[in-house]
Amino acid sequence: MSDNRLTVRRLTAADKTEWRALWTAYLAFYESSVPEEVYGTTFSRLTDEADPQQNALVAEMDGRLVGLVHYLFHRHNWKIEEVCYLQDLYAAPEARGTGVGRALIEAVYAAADEAGAPSVYWTTQEFNHTARQLYDRIGALTPFIKYQRA
Repeated sequence: MSDNRLTVRRLTAADKTEWRALWTAYLAFYESSVPEEVYGTTFSRLTDEADPQQNALVAEMDGRLVGLVHYLFHRHNWKIEEVCYLQDLYAAPEARGTGVGRALIEAVYAAADEAGAPSVYWTTQEFNHTARQLYDRIGALTPFIKYQRA
């Protein structure tokens, strides 16, 4: 990438095609996919300014989207305030190492601060070594292990 001018901003309706390509690549990294209905519903939720729970930011460089982050605010039984779950984070391969991931996480931190959310947390898979190098610098590894319904 010739120009490192990076902008992080809210996802808009005009971003649908580029967002879909990035999210599809993210899902493929985790060997996953979603039905067409989920793409449409998720995009609608992420771009609905009337719904403050589900949010998305994108990283733009050289006039095109090179990263995304999806995050949710939710209640927590141990806190009065809502907390923030960073659900999806992706940087296009050609943009990795340029600060895209860090900028997106820091933008979520800022959004959480603005919303009064005292906590931002996320999960990743153990094998995601490249991303974990960033996460170790910008976050704190917790001892929790995730389980889900089988």
